Amino acid sequence: MSDRETFTITFDGEAVPVVSGQTIAAALIAGGRSSWRRTRVAGEPRGLFCGIGACFDCLVTVNGARSVRACLVTARPGDVVRSEGGGRVDPI
Repeated sequence: MSDRETFTITFDGEAVPVVSGQTIAAALIAGGRSSWRRTRVAGEPRGLFCGIGACFDCLVTVNGARSVRACLVTARPGDVVRSEGGGRVDPI
């Protein structure tokens, strides 16, 4: 068991436990979520792929900021995280 602080964030309205220092992606995976976004065309589920910010498979909305790479952002107490649906994105 870790001596590090624990807290919660919310993901799509559900509480997710976090250990201080975890990225949002790490917290979601530790909480049993393997995907949190869908591709634009086929609607395929996506989550953590590269884990270093080189791809865009782990995009989420964090505290209202869209298209945040969950693998790069350290979770903070009270963060509100939402999944991003790919199939309904308006064309540019």
